[in-house]
Parts: sequence; C-alpha cells; structure tokens
Amino acid sequence: MYQNGHYGAALLFIAPIGALLIAAGFVELALVAGITAVALAMVPDLDQRVPGVTHRGLTHTVWFALLVGVLTASGTVALTITGPVVSAVTGFIVGAGTIASHVAADALTPAGVRPLSPVDETRYSLDLVKAKNPLANYALLGLGIAGAALGVWVGSTVASV
Repeated sequence: MYQNGHYGAALLFIAPIGALLIAAGFVELALVAGITAVALAMVPDLDQRVPGVTHRGLTHTVWFALLVGVLTASGTVALTITGPVVSAVTGFIVGAGTIASHVAADALTPAGVRPLSPVDETRYSLDLVKAKNPLANYALLGLGIAGAALGVWVGSTVASV
C-alpha cells in the first residue's frame, strides 16, 4: 500500500485501543497513542531509503514490530502520562501494533510480505489490490478515519456513563 493506505491501517488498528483508553479516563494517553500510530505508520518503508536493505525485508517482520514496541514502550514511560505500567503496555502495543498494521496492509497486495523472515520465508499475500491502487488506498484511509472517530465516540460514551 501507499502512504494514505498505511495511515488508514494505523488508524483502524488504534481505534479500539483509543476507545478503551478514553473509556478508562486516559484521554491524553489515547491522544498520544493516536499521534504515535500515525507517526509510525510509514516507518517500515524507510527501508527504501537505506542502501543494501531490501524493501519489505527486515522492516516488514514481526521482529521489527517487537523492536519498535520496546522502543515506544520506553518512550511512553519517559513521558510519564500515566503510571509506568499502563504507559509501557500502551506504548508497546501501539508501537508493535502499528508496524504490524503496516505489514498487514502490505499483505493485501500481490507482492505480499514475509513477516517471519529469516526464520520462515513463507510469503503471505491476499492479492486483493495493487499497492499503487488509489481507490484502495483512499478507501483504507477513509475506513481508518471512520474507525478512529467511532473509537473516540464509543470511548467518550462509555466514560460518561
């Protein structure tokens, strides 16, 4: 997928997490989680700018997702928005999950992904749309925006009960 599609995938991923955080009263953490998800949405594609690194290689694996999760957990704890445990768990889920959402969106394309490489070189592809398909990318973005808005509404509604 392209940038708009990956932003949409990140927003779809973060929507239920944001809803839970808002419902639990962690509105600021939900906002940081949403911003972080969108900011990290394109990180796996930085591989295209690094000489010698294969596109959809290491940065499109569960191992990279776990690494980003650990880094965002550390960063979230440093912000001390909430207690260290809630911050760390949220940071890890947002970091790892956002990278996983990018990989999942790329699995919609014919090229697919190898998310367990180098342990398992199986390529996964749903072969639904080409990465450059503007309709698919904007549809995913629209779904992500709608999902995020729904998440905010649900979280706010539950919090007000």
